[in-house]
Amino acid sequence: MSMPGMMSGDQMQQLESASGAAFDKLFLELMIVHHQGAIEMAETEIADGSNPEAVALAQKIKSDQTAEIAEIQALLQTL
Repeated sequence: MSMPGMMSGDQMQQLESASGAAFDKLFLELMIVHHQGAIEMAETEIADGSNPEAVALAQKIKSDQTAEIAEIQALLQTL
């Protein structure tokens, strides 16, 4: 079972084959999916975790990754 948001071999191959603006766009799109995977895992820890420090870290990860997704989406608008 792979972690949410991890790139597949096919996606890695597509990225390796791309260049220029097409590379930038694909990289950013894949990073959004990757960050969404981190948020999904963080939400699981927030909901089910019992260690207060781990839950606090998960809350920070969720917040940071959400902000980074917004930044990536803004970058995509410039391509």
